[in-house]
Amino acid sequence: MTTKKALLMLDYQVALCEEGPHLRMPPLAAQVAERGVLATAGKVLASARAAGVFVAHVRLAFDPSYRLRTNRLPRFDPYEEQRAMLADSPEAQIVRALAPVAGEPVIDKGCVDPFVGTPLRDVLAAEGVTEVVLGGVATNLVVESAARHASDSGLQVIVVEDMCASFRADFHAFSVANMLPLFGSVTSSADLHF
Repeated sequence: MTTKKALLMLDYQVALCEEGPHLRMPPLAAQVAERGVLATAGKVLASARAAGVFVAHVRLAFDPSYRLRTNRLPRFDPYEEQRAMLADSPEAQIVRALAPVAGEPVIDKGCVDPFVGTPLRDVLAAEGVTEVVLGGVATNLVVESAARHASDSGLQVIVVEDMCASFRADFHAFSVANMLPLFGSVTSSADLHF
């Protein structure tokens, strides 16, 4: 069977990754900066595009009613209470350095898992994708959720460790060493080949 890869860019959003007026998660943005995640993700994204690999961007973004929010835990309540991460707000946008180009879909989700309540799995199937390459923030949230769901859906999974960060370095390290290898392979951007 022929392998067809897709690169999934997970939650590289202004509110999560960039210092400034729209930042919602300072510890996460600090780890993103310390680890050089955006620069690494930019290099991988450029390589994928040059190789003609299908790229999809995923982001946490809500409609004005917040009724499409699939995660109804109290932890997600502040988004609605603060009218945060609305789809058209500056904070919900993908960071400029990793902005989608023509032909790259942006999938909006209302929870941690990028497959729940979205067309992502169907889109990958329509593209004939058999293997997903994952990078994103936070490692122990969206990246782990994506790896679990993708592997359970029959996809092969590769996680690019240096495209990821979490709120704390030890959260990232634990996920990379103990959780992600259960659902796929973990590699570095230097060892990734499209």
